[in-house]
Amino acid sequence: MSLLTVSDLTKRYRRAGKTIAAVDGVSFAVEPGETLALAGPSGSGKSTIARLVLRLIEPDAGNIQFEGDDFLTLNGAALRARRAHLQMVFQDPLAAFNPRATVARALDDPLRIHAIASRAERPARIAALLERVGLTADLAPRAIHEISGGQRQRVAIARAIATNPSLIVLDEAVSALDVSVRGQILELLLDLQARERIAYLFISHDLGVVRAIAHRIVLLDAGRIAESGDARAVIDAPQSAIGKALVAAAPRLNKSSRQVP
Repeated sequence: MSLLTVSDLTKRYRRAGKTIAAVDGVSFAVEPGETLALAGPSGSGKSTIARLVLRLIEPDAGNIQFEGDDFLTLNGAALRARRAHLQMVFQDPLAAFNPRATVARALDDPLRIHAIASRAERPARIAALLERVGLTADLAPRAIHEISGGQRQRVAIARAIATNPSLIVLDEAVSALDVSVRGQILELLLDLQARERIAYLFISHDLGVVRAIAHRIVLLDAGRIAESGDARAVIDAPQSAIGKALVAAAPRLNKSSRQVP
């Protein structure tokens, strides 16, 4: 059974008196321990799909099955409990946090909200989370705005894995980072996935990054699926018009030796 199954997902908006289908009948599945990339140009619907999967917005039609449950029917305590298994890392690591909060507070929140650890246990849990993402415990008292962008994104990943999720949605999670830092974060994501079998729904417009990290890819165009399949096969030889355009626009695809197995 798939970890996440999205069927005929649709979301429409009214703009200037017209109805626009931001997502139009999209279906896909994510398997345990797999990375599925959603890629496409700006306005293709990939970030809307991320918000729909997380139920930050509600679809107009379609179905979402997560860990065997009808995710769209869950409410209240049942929804909060299931959300512990489904986390998100956003594009802007600074905007994702209260900039006045400390690193410790940012990591304390999910442990407290989901009753994962007692107050006495949480400092040790926070130190362990920082270590899991390649940071040291002495960063805990620092304010979020005082640390680097790469460190903030590692803290964002630490916050996401604090609840031991089975799926993390990463919405352009490395696009705001410098190239060298981007590579380090991708290495971290690959290592976490190998150790803990976390699945990723990886949203990106960067096909080089997608080729390095994703097992499979769904190419979107105007809210619809234009093409899907093995990530490297699709990127190396796209069949759709949008796939060919995206590959042509990429100045250099990342074909480094460290890629998703």
